[in-house]
Amino acid sequence: MKTVIYYFTGTGNSLAAARKIAGALGETELVPIASLANTPGPITPDAGRIGIVCPVYDCGLPVMVADFAERLDLSRAKYTFAVVTMGGIGVSALHQLDRILRERQGRGLDAGFAVRMPGNFPPLMRSVPAGKCGKILGRADRRLDEIAEAIRGGRPVSPGFAPLSGLVNALSYGSLAKSARDAGERFSVSDACTGCGTCARVCPAGNLTLTGGRPMWGRKCEFCCACLHFCPTEAIQLNAMFGTEGRGRYRHPDLTVADMEAQRGDGAARENRS
Repeated sequence: MKTVIYYFTGTGNSLAAARKIAGALGETELVPIASLANTPGPITPDAGRIGIVCPVYDCGLPVMVADFAERLDLSRAKYTFAVVTMGGIGVSALHQLDRILRERQGRGLDAGFAVRMPGNFPPLMRSVPAGKCGKILGRADRRLDEIAEAIRGGRPVSPGFAPLSGLVNALSYGSLAKSARDAGERFSVSDACTGCGTCARVCPAGNLTLTGGRPMWGRKCEFCCACLHFCPTEAIQLNAMFGTEGRGRYRHPDLTVADMEAQRGDGAARENRS
């Protein structure tokens, strides 16, 4: 059965998860959600299995993913699944996605899964040391093998009861959803900036431009922090909570600048795994 997996990633965890699952399933097309952001109308994939893989933000979905789910037409799908990657809690993001799909077309997820991977939001947590990071990724790979097996078998899997995650979502996600687009105002850049332009290249929303060799943020931020994590001189800081100065940076060891650039475009960017 053909599978289409739609993914969104800021630091590579979700792309790595999508690739792992795609490799196990075979005959799978990976489609970056960001490449469809400016494509109008409903999205109707021609595949028996449809998946969504994304990170958790404030125990909910990235705004771009929530918007995408509103447009997704599952009329041709026999099995729909979602996988969220998270550094702490966030199963409520699966419930949010299920609710969006049900409200739009009367059917939701057949299966929802959560995978713990290294946390990557410096204002809340310092970057995970390399040794510990490797152990977390190893456990995530084993978990993804289990998930792929469940998907291949078409098993129904409930996301499960998540009261703490649901509470955090109820208290904070609404604020995130309202302010995410303007989150660029909270980033700053120091004199360590070399004007290399990496930040603009990796932004999945195309929200950064270089002006006089310095990054400028627009008003379509996803708050993914790719710009912060990829900056080779750590010149970009996020002015929130405990700040990000000296708190380290993270991206999945397999993620490249080219991978991030491939997220954007006119919908033509694809990966086929068989």
